[in-house]
Amino acid sequence: MSHALTRTEARWNEKAIGALAVLAALPNVLGMINLSTPWGFQIHVFQAAIFLAALLLGRWAGLIAGAAGSLYAAVAMGNPFILVGNAALGFFTGHFSGKGFRPVAAAMLAFAIQLPWLAVTDHFLMGLSWSFIGGLAVSLAASNLLWAVAAAWAAGPLKRSLGC
Repeated sequence: MSHALTRTEARWNEKAIGALAVLAALPNVLGMINLSTPWGFQIHVFQAAIFLAALLLGRWAGLIAGAAGSLYAAVAMGNPFILVGNAALGFFTGHFSGKGFRPVAAAMLAFAIQLPWLAVTDHFLMGLSWSFIGGLAVSLAASNLLWAVAAAWAAGPLKRSLGC
């Protein structure tokens, strides 16, 4: 019995599986890079790979890239809740994109879902101050917007190249 692919399902082939493996590992490397801004916050780089996985391969690939790609950050910061937050970021970016939302809107909606998790776990479970969390939210919003635009730009050509 054959069924048609929906917008949220990728055609899995060797290239797509290889791309997922790279996009799941890459955020761990990118997580070591933070770009300082003149406004006093940092641009985080790791989201680019999570967004690409979600936009190219769908919500489950976004979830895998978000969770696996957060291992370094979770260990380095002693914050295991990062894994769930970034898994949600990837999953919901892929979910909203698959529902027809433009990539940047999908990523920012996913961030809006991730943000309460981040605020609650960082404050109540990790003991971070609300002022620190507010600054982190601004930093992540700027980072997510930047990398969502970059991922949206790159997703089309990469999707054609991967055949998915």
